[in-house]
Amino acid sequence: MLPPHKIQELHRIFDKNGDGLVSVDELLWILEKIDVHVIRDELELFVGKQALNSIDFLFFYETLMIKGCELELRDDDDEVLKRAFKVFDLDGDGLISCEELQIALSRLGLYCGQDCKDMIGMYDTNLDGYVDFEEFKDMMLNDLSI
Repeated sequence: MLPPHKIQELHRIFDKNGDGLVSVDELLWILEKIDVHVIRDELELFVGKQALNSIDFLFFYETLMIKGCELELRDDDDEVLKRAFKVFDLDGDGLISCEELQIALSRLGLYCGQDCKDMIGMYDTNLDGYVDFEEFKDMMLNDLSI
């Protein structure tokens, strides 16, 4: 599970209009950007309200990670992770480079000026300067407690 301060950073990133709340529309926008298609009514039902403050977002995120993704990954974990990996592996070579990570995060509206080399270095266990699928999988399964 991500620490609460990282989830608050996600809240800030997802809050596109800066009103302090993450609306269902903003959630739909980010889910669409990562190629996750959700029916608005189902998302509204899952969220339980029209917009989430930072505390509500924390609970939403934890519920999503624990209930939603855990169930989805149990059913077809490699396929779900491969789809997520492809969002970042822009040239399809099986590796996520610093440049690809920066481009993908920017397209998703999530890039906040961090050094991508440091981000990759956190998960690059074979020290080749890239994140391959196995490293990505370890990151997703271990760091997000899925």
